[in-house]
Amino acid sequence: MAKGLFGGLKGFDAFGKTMEDVKVKTRTGAFLTMLSAAIILAITTIEFFDYRRVNLDTSIAVDKSRGEKLIVKMNITFPRVPCYLLSVDFMDISGETQTDIIPNIIKTRLDERGAHVPTSKITELRNDVDKLNEQRQSGYCGSCYGGIEPTGGCCNTCEEVRQAYVNRGWSFNTPDAIEQCVQEGWSEKLKEQANEGCNIAGLVRVNKVVGNIHLSPGRSFRSGSQNIYELVPYLKEDGNRHDFTHTIHEFAFAGENEFDFTKSAAAKKLRQKLGIEGNPLDGTTQKTIKQQYMFQYFLKVVSTQFKTLDGKDIKTHQYSATHFERDLSKGVAENQGGMHVMHGMTGVPGAFFNFEISPILVIHQETRQSFAHFLTSTCAVVGGVLTVASLIDSVAFATGRKLKKSGNGYSNGKLM
Repeated sequence: MAKGLFGGLKGFDAFGKTMEDVKVKTRTGAFLTMLSAAIILAITTIEFFDYRRVNLDTSIAVDKSRGEKLIVKMNITFPRVPCYLLSVDFMDISGETQTDIIPNIIKTRLDERGAHVPTSKITELRNDVDKLNEQRQSGYCGSCYGGIEPTGGCCNTCEEVRQAYVNRGWSFNTPDAIEQCVQEGWSEKLKEQANEGCNIAGLVRVNKVVGNIHLSPGRSFRSGSQNIYELVPYLKEDGNRHDFTHTIHEFAFAGENEFDFTKSAAAKKLRQKLGIEGNPLDGTTQKTIKQQYMFQYFLKVVSTQFKTLDGKDIKTHQYSATHFERDLSKGVAENQGGMHVMHGMTGVPGAFFNFEISPILVIHQETRQSFAHFLTSTCAVVGGVLTVASLIDSVAFATGRKLKKSGNGYSNGKLM
């Protein structure tokens, strides 16, 4: 019964067999067999490498993040602006303002040749102040000279008097008339640094909203549309020209998790793979010979996310940049080397970085072909190559038989 049942299934056999004694083997078939094996091996090897290769898929989504922070990494050199004259300030559309940012910012004094002045990494202009305070009597309480007094009610250093003036909204332009500044030799120290430049580098943590960072004359050297020398009369006769010619070595927006060493290395590798390891402003140099000159950069920041195969999720940022210049002296608009330069009396000399946040999130995700896809491709390659080779062999064999019948297919009595 069982034998009869399975015997009836023979009619469904799609792989009909031929007897061994009726098979005809030819040299053409042998050549096609070896060629097919070589092709299968080559294509299968290519498929295997393709299976092992890590690909990067890019997609775009709406950035739904809320309450995040941006970390601005900067390294900028001003060859003709002393460090005491430079201030880093930040303000954004939410109303947050940071003036004369000192934490995580290092100012390095540079000589006229651009070399570092020894032991010159400073965050403010106060030398030997602590030693001077030790020499004063314990009950000393310095005057703030009309400025807004600090919490303690005393201004014991030139810096404290300076800050009191700023809080009052006054320009700090008469240090020689202030006891604390005279004792500290404040004016003399400024004049000693008049020929120097400054490198400013560090990190600024800001809100992820529209805002601007500006590097401009320090907090006490700013008053409406007045120029630098009107605000610093004790430098007016030193014969130096202070302008905001600058070189941007690095200006980047980083994500908070990029400071994880493992994630930072992965992000750097992916950036190199995509060809986006640099930033648009890196290596930029802008020059001017005018004190009253304003450089403006308008940046569009795009959130970027890297997803690796091992599960790392790295958030960073890219940006595009445009450049605009403004001559704060009187004159008419002009075009210098393709750069449109406006003239106007409003503004402050310096370098201003205005940034906006794009609502787009760019996602770069590492992917790898599945093993099932590799297996399917391999089977398709094997079956396809053998099928084509079989068709070619059949055509060659049929042609050989016809030539044999016509009497033209013999060579020493053997079929080719």
